[in-house]
Amino acid sequence: MTSFFTNDLLGFWSEWLRPSAGLPTVLWSLLLAAAAAAGHLVQRYLGLPKVVGYSVVGTVVGFAGFEGAIWPLQGISLFLLELGVAIVLFEAGGRLPLRWFRHNPMVLVQSLLEASLTYFAVFWVLHWLDVPDPVANPIALMAIVASPAVLSRVIIDARASGPVTERAMTMATLNTFYALSIGYAQAGMIEHAPQAILQKLYPVAVVLGVSFVVGSLMALSLRSALRVMSPTSENTSILLLAIIAAGAAVAANFGGAAPLAALIGGVLLKALNPKPWAWPRQLGTAASLLTMLMFVLVSIVAAQADWSLPVASVVMTVIGVRALAKIAGVAIANPGSGASWKQAFWVGCAMSPLSSIALLITSAFVTASPLLGTMITRIALPAILLMEVLGAVLATIALHAAGESSRPWAPEGFKTVVEDTQR
Repeated sequence: MTSFFTNDLLGFWSEWLRPSAGLPTVLWSLLLAAAAAAGHLVQRYLGLPKVVGYSVVGTVVGFAGFEGAIWPLQGISLFLLELGVAIVLFEAGGRLPLRWFRHNPMVLVQSLLEASLTYFAVFWVLHWLDVPDPVANPIALMAIVASPAVLSRVIIDARASGPVTERAMTMATLNTFYALSIGYAQAGMIEHAPQAILQKLYPVAVVLGVSFVVGSLMALSLRSALRVMSPTSENTSILLLAIIAAGAAVAANFGGAAPLAALIGGVLLKALNPKPWAWPRQLGTAASLLTMLMFVLVSIVAAQADWSLPVASVVMTVIGVRALAKIAGVAIANPGSGASWKQAFWVGCAMSPLSSIALLITSAFVTASPLLGTMITRIALPAILLMEVLGAVLATIALHAAGESSRPWAPEGFKTVVEDTQR
C-alpha cells in the first residue's frame, strides 16, 4: 500500500501536473489581495486614503524578508513600476492646465522657486551633515518630487476639488518633470569627472529629446485613433494602455525616461485634442491594479533599507527641511498668484508625499554607480517609505483643512456605529 502511494500515485501525479505559474506568482497575487483588503479597511475604519493600506502591507512584507523585489530595480519589476508611473503621469499630463500659466504665470514661478529651494535646502543640509556631495545631489533631486501618484489617489479618495487641489496636482506634475529630466541625465554622469556647464546640459538635452520624440509618437498615435474610435470604447482603452506600455519600453531603451515620455505624451495629446477628455472608465480597473502594485512594490523595496539610528537622524532632518522648503517656496512666490496665504500653506503641505518616481530616480543613480549606491540607498529608501505613508496622511489633512473635500473626515465604520447607537 505504501509503495503504491509513493511510487505509482506520486509518479502519475508528477507526470500529470502542468504548472502554468510559479510560487512567486501565487505570492504576489495573495499580496495584492491583502493590499486591496487593507486599503479598504484603512479608508473605512480610519478615514485615511487607501494608499496607506497598500503601503503598510508592502512594508510589513518587506520587513519580513520577502524577496519578490530585488534592489536596485531591474527586469520585470522595473518595467511594471515604470508602467504604473507612466499611466499616472500620462493622465496628469493630459490635465496639466497650460493656458493657466499664460493667464497666471505666478503659478509657474511658484513651482520653479519651490523646486529650486527644496533642492538647495536639502543639498546644503546634507553637506552640513558631512554627507559627500555625490551622495547629497541624488537625494536632493529626489526630494524635489511631490508624488502625483499618491496625490491623485488622495484626491480621489477624499473627493477633493478646488484651488488647493488643482495647484498641488499641477505643481507636483511640474516637479516630476524637473526631477526626471535632470535626475536621469545626471545618473548617467555620476561617475564622470567634473565637467563644464555645457557638458552637463548635454545629457539633459538627450533625455528630454528622446522622451519628447517618444511622447510625440504616443500622442500622434492616440490622436489618430481618437478620430475613428470612441473615447469611451473598451478597445480604445486597450489601445491606450498598449501604446503607453510600448512608449515606456522604447523610451527606456533609447536613453530617455519612460515616465517623462508618458508625461509629455499626455500634454501633447491634450494640445492636439483640446476637447474635454475623460480618462476611459474601462481603463480604471487595470490602472488601479497597476497603481496598487506600484505602491506595494515601492514599500517592499524601501523596507529593505539598512535601518539604523544614525541614519534615522539624517533621514528625519532631510524630511523636515524638505517640508519647510516646499511650504516656504510656495509662500514666497504667492503674491500675485491669486491664492490666499492659508491656501499657499496647505498647497505646500499637500506636496509632501514621496513614492514611485523618487524610487525610480534613486534606482537610476544606484544602478549607474554601485559604489555610491549603498550610501544613497541608506538615506533615500527610508525617506521614501516614511513619506509615502506620512505624505498621504498630510495631503489628506491639507485637503480637508482647505475645505475642498466633499467626503467628511469621519470614517465610514465610525459613522455606522454612531447611527446604530442613535437608533
